[in-house]
Amino acid sequence: MANSHVAFLLFLALFVGHGVVELQASHHVYSYASAKQPYRTGYHFQPPKNWINDPNGIMVYRGVYHLFYQYNPKGAVWGNIVWAHSTSKDLVNWTPHKPAIYPSQPSDINGCWSGSATILPGGRPAILYTGIDPLNRQVQNLAIPKNLSDPYLREWIKSPKNPLMQPTAQNHINASSFRDPTTAWFGPDKKWRVIVGSKVNSLGLAMVFKSKDFVNWVQSKTPLHSANTGMWECPDFYPVPVKGQNGVDTSVNSPYVKHVLKTSLDETKHDLYTIGSYDNVKDVYTPDEGSVEGDSGLRYDYGKYYASKTFFDNVKNRRILMGWINESSSVADDIKKGWSGVHAIPRKIWLARSGKQLVQWPVTEIQKLRANHVSLTNKTLKGGSVIEVSGITAAQADVDVSFEIADLEKAEVLKPSWTNPQLLCSQKGASVKGRLGPFGLLVLASDGLKENTAVFFRIFKSHNKYVVLMCSDQSRSSRNQDNDKTPYGAFLDVDIQHQKLSLRSLIDHSIVESFGGGGKVCITSRVYPTLAINKAAHLYAFNNGTQSIKIAELNAWSMNTAKIN
Repeated sequence: MANSHVAFLLFLALFVGHGVVELQASHHVYSYASAKQPYRTGYHFQPPKNWINDPNGIMVYRGVYHLFYQYNPKGAVWGNIVWAHSTSKDLVNWTPHKPAIYPSQPSDINGCWSGSATILPGGRPAILYTGIDPLNRQVQNLAIPKNLSDPYLREWIKSPKNPLMQPTAQNHINASSFRDPTTAWFGPDKKWRVIVGSKVNSLGLAMVFKSKDFVNWVQSKTPLHSANTGMWECPDFYPVPVKGQNGVDTSVNSPYVKHVLKTSLDETKHDLYTIGSYDNVKDVYTPDEGSVEGDSGLRYDYGKYYASKTFFDNVKNRRILMGWINESSSVADDIKKGWSGVHAIPRKIWLARSGKQLVQWPVTEIQKLRANHVSLTNKTLKGGSVIEVSGITAAQADVDVSFEIADLEKAEVLKPSWTNPQLLCSQKGASVKGRLGPFGLLVLASDGLKENTAVFFRIFKSHNKYVVLMCSDQSRSSRNQDNDKTPYGAFLDVDIQHQKLSLRSLIDHSIVESFGGGGKVCITSRVYPTLAINKAAHLYAFNNGTQSIKIAELNAWSMNTAKIN
């Protein structure tokens, strides 16, 4: 990127030569006082009211983290979308600003949809985003900061050349399926590349566009990659080092990195990814042999988690993942409570030692909210036992536990037909007694356990190896029958013979974000207890298997409330 000054000078020249479109400061900051509600979060990001969805344009600029997001300032359902804007010094506490991007040009007059930020040479941010034009076509637009000396980037101006990428009769782009540009990367030919999600019939596409100046873009003849999975929303494409947990700039390509292609599947609302190799001359991405593309492949999160986006944090040399957690309640309930949607805790993301999957872990900054530490060590959980973890605020907590299993030979046999982990978690929920499991945590639990969300493991044996199933069982999470109580699950790739089995859960009133095996499997549940709310919530460790399990170590903390918007 050091040799790309010419591109940026051309970029500036085009803006100076053609003028700019300035966003008027007529929109105000939406800051409402909200009544105490049992499902509002204490440390997960959400605005005071109304609808929120995709995180957009995430970046760090002059030491300040910027989060833009899809927001409806007029209600708790999707519509009237603007790019709301908040900033943070620590990814935990967030300060709101006025909306950064909202309909003001023909190229976005019917909506300002998702996009990404790119840091250009000299540390200058630029945002590419999808606009909806007067013909309801999805087109790609550019915005840049008005004042680079403002670390909070409170004002943005749009290119007068918008739209920069659009469907035409010649390029055969589906005008209703052409959205969500990625962070751009710089190639060996001194050109920027960006991909935009699209589809042809059921074929999902990552369409490539190239530019020397970040303003004039030309479509490549072939996509970066495609697969028969339906529309690809919110694509993300980035390198990860083969070794270590550090991140690298999006433009890096060398023998020491692998590449990740993430797609958000419109049909299933799941975020899927593959790991592979990128040919930066042919602009072709090839998933590693054995990769599965589709819902049975790798996912960032096997629960409520969608439209995620990563960015490279050059302050701490890490790649950070952020995602949207949508509701499991009815639209009527969302309107009644006056808000819908939250964001997951930012996660550091890196390549596992096996090279076959990613690992995710909550950013360390979240630990500054911890208080009232309690711990257990070497505690045996006999079959059928439940013990309460007291001394913390169970409705707003961080719990980290590791288990030891003495006799793996007593695990039940995994039947050949048990290939779908989510279905298996549904058939073998927390109340179904096994041998080695179910064991784990009962969170947001009421007195008498009439309500609880169970996050647990089961261990099976299959063909001279052991298989670990991780589940989040919401079937007893609430007495409200209108909620989605789908159980979630995934198989966890962990060497249970040589290492402890770990589980960390971030509990926040109506959210349970769980990380199994040090972050190899993540499951986010969205629950709405009617009994286990606020001070009436409890936390338990449990074992509903016939064989004893040992808690090697359990640490739990109350979580203080973050300052969010």
